Amino acid sequence: MTKPKPANRSGRPTPRQPQRKPPGQPTRPQRPASQRRPPWLPALIAAVVIAAIAILYFVFQSSNHNNSSGSGNGSKRFQVGSPGVGEAAPAFTLPSATGGTTSLASFRGKTVLLYFHEGLGCQPCWDQLRDLEKDPAAVKAAGVDDVVAITTGATDLLAQKLKDDNLHTPTLADTDLAVSKKYQANMYGMMGEDRDGHSFILVGPEGKIEWRADYGGAPNYTMYVKPSQLFSDMKTRVQP
Repeated sequence: MTKPKPANRSGRPTPRQPQRKPPGQPTRPQRPASQRRPPWLPALIAAVVIAAIAILYFVFQSSNHNNSSGSGNGSKRFQVGSPGVGEAAPAFTLPSATGGTTSLASFRGKTVLLYFHEGLGCQPCWDQLRDLEKDPAAVKAAGVDDVVAITTGATDLLAQKLKDDNLHTPTLADTDLAVSKKYQANMYGMMGEDRDGHSFILVGPEGKIEWRADYGGAPNYTMYVKPSQLFSDMKTRVQP
């Protein structure tokens, strides 16, 4: 026999009351609809991550292609500042790390390769000199009579560095960047305009620029070039 539901004063059955949780049991708060995570959000996040990885891979591959590209027009391995090919090389006289001064005029009648570099603190720059000194025959074969390095360090510090690394290339101190600015050699480096980058400027017997390559500029900021690549670029007069 079914027990009848209790009636209220109106004679209608009393509605069932909602079941209450025992005292002390925490009640889980309900998130507002605006804060609930849409079911499609994880898929969107995954798609964005995959797209980002694909973009980074493309940039990496493009960078590698530019860095490894050989000679020929369209190369992005270096830039060319001003003064450029065919222009007169600005005259200069600078103190030498080994004492005295050296002027560009003293090389008239010869082909001289000016090597502007970052200097103290840039070991790859000194390794560049070391590797050029290792093969003087290759330097001569490239049509270069003399190599002269120019950087911003003080003469005594440069002299000590040459001694420490057992280097013998004439190295000149352009401490106030006066000459570097004439050649814009301080415009292609990772240290801003306060230091030279990694620039090679070939000055012919008549004092005119025959070839130029500023390897130290963005985006690669190269501080070392294999001599074989340098001579190849020089020989074919490669320009970007």
